[in-house]
Amino acid sequence: MLKSTLEQWRMFKAVVDAGGFNQAAALVHKSQSSVHHAVQKLENAIGVVLFENSGRKVKLSPQGELMYRRAAFVLNEAQKLEAVAASLQAGTETLLRIAVDIIFPSDLLYNVLSKVSEEFPLLRIEIEETVLSGANSLLDSGNVDIAISPFPYPGGFSEDLCEIDFAAVAHVDHPLHALDRALTLEDLKSHRQIVVRDSSAERKVDAGWLGAEQRWTVSHIRTSVDMISQGLGFAWLPIAIIKKELEEELLLPLPLDSNGGLRRAMLYLTFEDGDGLGPAARSFIGELRYQSMQLPSADGMLEQCVESIQR
Repeated sequence: MLKSTLEQWRMFKAVVDAGGFNQAAALVHKSQSSVHHAVQKLENAIGVVLFENSGRKVKLSPQGELMYRRAAFVLNEAQKLEAVAASLQAGTETLLRIAVDIIFPSDLLYNVLSKVSEEFPLLRIEIEETVLSGANSLLDSGNVDIAISPFPYPGGFSEDLCEIDFAAVAHVDHPLHALDRALTLEDLKSHRQIVVRDSSAERKVDAGWLGAEQRWTVSHIRTSVDMISQGLGFAWLPIAIIKKELEEELLLPLPLDSNGGLRRAMLYLTFEDGDGLGPAARSFIGELRYQSMQLPSADGMLEQCVESIQR
């Protein structure tokens, strides 16, 4: 027989999160006396003092700090359990929210969405285009159901999805190409680099930034491609996205030492709790896995890039 209830633990967590009993009462829409009574009953039931006397401030005791961490975990699991029940009760979901990093191949995404829509014609789909840690940030905040991210998701499920190849490129007439020799990272630092801003509000990552003194930051990769195509700087760009510009030799890979201008990054399929996903989400995941396995290897394009660098 349990000595405590989830509601008591919820009141306890609310006091800690809000910073006091009065604030917690407003947070959970209960009276201050109700919140205080619930926490007091909890302490009596478990025989542990959760708060220390610290004037008018609420301060956790050492035991309270431990109990807070465990309570947060239990309450989170309880919410997941109810979400699973809601999913089972509702049957097929009516809305699927997906965060997709902008480096993910768009044609592949469109094929997956088309297949899922054929199976679930009434399904509404919301796509959030993200950069770097933005996809997992949206997943963490509960604003999307599934994410395609360049980072594993520490709070749930992560699976290797596909690899994306990048090349450091600049316009054919850019001064870096005029040097007509193998370039070093020091050469690049004296020229403008175009980088794409991390779309997460909490975490800012400058992936691929080489420490260039001149840096322009944009919010979408297509803006970066446009700027590079007009000779305004250099950038690391996904080879699949700039395939046309490379074939037309509008953009050329920078001849960095030992093919240092070529990089490969993993994209991950991430979500918080598979049991809470409905049939449409599961169909999307299955089709995404299948389509990603059919993704042509970029090795051929990489070889072309290497040949361009060596010319």
